[in-house]
Amino acid sequence: MQKFTTLTAIAAPLPIENVDTDMIIPKQFLTTIKRTGLKEGLFYEMRFDVNGKRNDDFILHKEPYTHAEIIVARDNFGCGSSREHAPWALLDFGIRCVISSSFADIFYNNCFKNGVLPVVLAKDEVEKLLQVAESEQKITVDLAKQTVTAGNHEFKFEIDPFRKHCLMNGLDDIGLTMEKLADIGKFEDKQKSATPWLYKAA
Repeated sequence: MQKFTTLTAIAAPLPIENVDTDMIIPKQFLTTIKRTGLKEGLFYEMRFDVNGKRNDDFILHKEPYTHAEIIVARDNFGCGSSREHAPWALLDFGIRCVISSSFADIFYNNCFKNGVLPVVLAKDEVEKLLQVAESEQKITVDLAKQTVTAGNHEFKFEIDPFRKHCLMNGLDDIGLTMEKLADIGKFEDKQKSATPWLYKAA
């Protein structure tokens, strides 16, 4: 998993409440278990009409937002059905951080497992950042300091220390296990000595 430390990037303003996971990645794109290629389905029903014609007015189709690495959205981002494809699609597009006044719990948890930082700020702070994003200014997210900076604005956000550690060190569930390989090896050596019959070939 890619580390997240400090990110300075263009932020795409998405001034919508209740952006659900079906809006983020519609169900027809859930047939794969690969984490790549999903950017084509990100916000598909807002980016294209029913005939597949591109909607040039959608924010991610406009410059400079085609290169956005941050999304700023209103309340309850990631609600709806549980699907890990949602953070996969965001990450595949290049989105490393989503800023909102609140997130659905499952989506929030899935973000951390996939290297996407969900930042919770007060509603008035999100509104200020939406204005910054609409003016095409870059936003800086500093995970170590737990701050979001844009122009003259600086906002503090809270994050669980363990989740912060994992993101800053690029540790997913597999990575966390790999960190314990030395301890696992010591346990196995001790177990082999105490219960050798468990390791005899059948």
